[in-house]
Amino acid sequence: MIRLHDTLSGSTRPLEPMKPGHVGIYSCGPTVYGPTHIGNFRSFLFADLLVRYLRYRGLIVTWVMNVTDIDDKIIKGAASAGLSIGELGDRYTRQFQTDAAALRMTTPEVQPRATGHIPQIVDLIQKLLDGGYAYRTEEGSIFFRIASWPRYGRLARLDPASLRVGERVEADEYAKDDVRAFAMWKGPKRGEPSWDTTIGPGRPGWHIECSAMSMAHLGPSIDIHTGGVDLIFPHHEDEIAQSEAATGVEFVRTWLHCAHLQLAGAKMAKSTGNISHVADLLAQGVSARALRYALISVHYRAPLAYSDESLAAASAAVDRLDAVLGALDAYRQDGPDDPTLPHLLDETRSAFEAALDDDLNISPALGAIFELVREVNRRRDGRNLSTADARTAAGFIRDLDTVLGVTAEPAAEVPPDVATLIETRAAARAARDWAESDRLRDELADRGFAVEDTRDGQRWRRLTDVTSG
Repeated sequence: MIRLHDTLSGSTRPLEPMKPGHVGIYSCGPTVYGPTHIGNFRSFLFADLLVRYLRYRGLIVTWVMNVTDIDDKIIKGAASAGLSIGELGDRYTRQFQTDAAALRMTTPEVQPRATGHIPQIVDLIQKLLDGGYAYRTEEGSIFFRIASWPRYGRLARLDPASLRVGERVEADEYAKDDVRAFAMWKGPKRGEPSWDTTIGPGRPGWHIECSAMSMAHLGPSIDIHTGGVDLIFPHHEDEIAQSEAATGVEFVRTWLHCAHLQLAGAKMAKSTGNISHVADLLAQGVSARALRYALISVHYRAPLAYSDESLAAASAAVDRLDAVLGALDAYRQDGPDDPTLPHLLDETRSAFEAALDDDLNISPALGAIFELVREVNRRRDGRNLSTADARTAAGFIRDLDTVLGVTAEPAAEVPPDVATLIETRAAARAARDWAESDRLRDELADRGFAVEDTRDGQRWRRLTDVTSG
């Protein structure tokens, strides 16, 4: 049974989808005012790991990850760059999608943009006005009245009575003791985008956007909502208040929050300049698969210390997986099957699933895989496996990797020209043309593939070398 730690209740409890066998997940996605840094991607890849595992366990998952393309930061960034918010948003949405694909993040079923949901946002705000939860200012802005929602503060463990009485905040981000009302709709201002709507001209505030988009694509109640711990307050707290006040039903069954990624001992954040971007790291020679492994290999609720050393360790782990798969693919041995292999694989699967069932406890899940790798290598070195056993073991590891997403593609999936080079080198060795064989080995290395010669023949793997900064 899959159990997840709910931030709101503080308890780890069974996942019980509202619709049996079908899980709806909403993830707060990127705010596209600049390139997305790897601290953000830690949160996105944790959600990806969750989605992959639920599907591995046989559940149907509808994953929605929004793109925030209108907020204070985007308006400021667009003005600074001399672009419209649409041009800036398009630029960095494309960059995010490119980075996500490089890191093998599953593409969400829906990636809604806030500017494409103005009617839904307006309808939601109108409901809150009608219900007395919101009020309008002379400037045309509309605020949610926190005093109208006594349960405000439960997610962030706040005492509403301790908040400053009478103050309202129009900025998208604010401190816990600075607000008694937050902006859902911002009246028109010179130099800012504005929409003419039934609630008046203006633009949406940040917090209302996610409530409207999640309801549009997943309904008034959702199974799981994910995000970074920095979104607990005010963003997710505000989402709960405005959503439940408007619908009268529970907004989210399970809240999952990912801890910060730390670089040089401090939280990674654009505001401090303490950041690393995916595209920059890949351009420096960092392996995308090693980077993905580094970002998912620590439990999501524990801080992740990112460094050259942690990246090198991730690269070594990916190399171990590539090496065992390459060896198993190339392995040939006549003889009977190993009668104990099925039990070994069953034990590994049980340990892997037990770990991930326990709130995505990734460390023991990885430990189970590498214990299998060690044992399979021992049996392979002793020639105790049959050819069929090797195929079974390789297929098993690749099945578990549908959750992790870090191993190299099977040979049939490499670029055709690389496959041709591998085949040509095998022919050169068969003809004892050692000079040509060595030349082709070097050419393959330049293309990012290592080739090794074993008693079972030639085997290859992708290189995951890390260039330290």
